[in-house]
Amino acid sequence: MRILVCIKQVPDTAEVRLKEDFSLQREGAARVMNPADESALELGLALRGTHGGRLTVLTMGPEQAAGMLREAISRGADEGVMLSNPAFAGSDTLATARTLRAAVETLGGFDIILCGRRAADGETGQVGPMLASLMDIACVTNALNVHVAEGVAEIEQLLENGTQWWRGPLPLVAGMCEWSHRLRLPGLAGLSAAAHARIRKLGPDEIGLNQEACGMRGSPTRVMRVSTRPVGARNCRQMETVEELLEVLP
Repeated sequence: MRILVCIKQVPDTAEVRLKEDFSLQREGAARVMNPADESALELGLALRGTHGGRLTVLTMGPEQAAGMLREAISRGADEGVMLSNPAFAGSDTLATARTLRAAVETLGGFDIILCGRRAADGETGQVGPMLASLMDIACVTNALNVHVAEGVAEIEQLLENGTQWWRGPLPLVAGMCEWSHRLRLPGLAGLSAAAHARIRKLGPDEIGLNQEACGMRGSPTRVMRVSTRPVGARNCRQMETVEELLEVLP
């Protein structure tokens, strides 16, 4: 089985700073692997342990993200691939998904693609579903568990009032919930493998992507204004009865 896990490096803080163009200030802050991506990585390692095959970790980001890929290798991933080029800077969710799709095609395709359901520094939850849509394959978000047998995946999805199971053929994309799988610790063999691993770096030319289609130039959305809201200052009305709610519904 060929398994791809998409991971992202995020600031290790809740206080995210913005540049003048409202893109994230990523320099100078401590960084960690996105929590939901840890779940995706651990599930990928478990699936490879059951079915065999190869697990690739893929990230898009600055050069320093190579350290996160080595961390993933130390925990059991077979190889790390990094999409790093100034042309990718400022990508919105669509440009990011477009770049990831091009990378997937360059790498030869996968049986299953795992990622976190959302990134802690963005909270959009859009990249996984967009990637699946661009690849014309199924996607299940808010996933808790994935079982694979004979080319078919069964996925447990978290709902507001419980869970439900989906069943579908591979390939597909699953967006994992935070903390659904506890990421294993690295062993001595893994640390040695990570230290000697060759991180494969890809740019637009290597994945066959026109620079006009990626980065800020390929992003149809722009952040025009950012405002803060004091904690607790929400324009809400408390309702005690159903009748009060019905009064305000159209």
